[in-house]
Amino acid sequence: MNSFTSRLNSLFAFTLSVMAALTFCCFMTTVFNTHIRPVEVKVAKVSVKNVPDYSADREKSDLGFITFDLYTDLGPIFNWNVKQLFLYLTAEYKTKDHALNQVVLWDKIVERGDNTILDLRNANTKYYFWDFGNGLKGNENVTLTLSWNVIPNAGTLPKVQGSGSHKIVFPDQYTAGNRF
Repeated sequence: MNSFTSRLNSLFAFTLSVMAALTFCCFMTTVFNTHIRPVEVKVAKVSVKNVPDYSADREKSDLGFITFDLYTDLGPIFNWNVKQLFLYLTAEYKTKDHALNQVVLWDKIVERGDNTILDLRNANTKYYFWDFGNGLKGNENVTLTLSWNVIPNAGTLPKVQGSGSHKIVFPDQYTAGNRF
């Protein structure tokens, strides 16, 4: 005969196996969702300053300032397996020193039950737009894109880029003074 602890161990192992199988079946019901949504990004104001960089070499670096408009409806992404979305607005550009530069300018977490329509007008960036050098002044190939990570209850963590981007051009002259 099996002892009580042996039977309890068998019951626990069987329960864990069933729960793992159910979790996998739940994951399979949403694995083929694309999670892509249209995004409208527009820039209202762009300026660039040349400010001291407080690193070891103490040279001046470019600091960009933008205000942006953002509209998207993320409601169709949410289903029973989506817990939250981590949104982030990135700027991607080339300079003479580097072929690819990416900077996160703004982020937000949208949880299930929150308002899924983002309608931002004249929003400021949440993080500084630093270029370690002078790659922003006169740069004509800066692209803003909104991307998000889908945080599910069960399954993989897909990274999705919204369909829609906006190219901006930085001015050829630095902004003087404290105003942007």
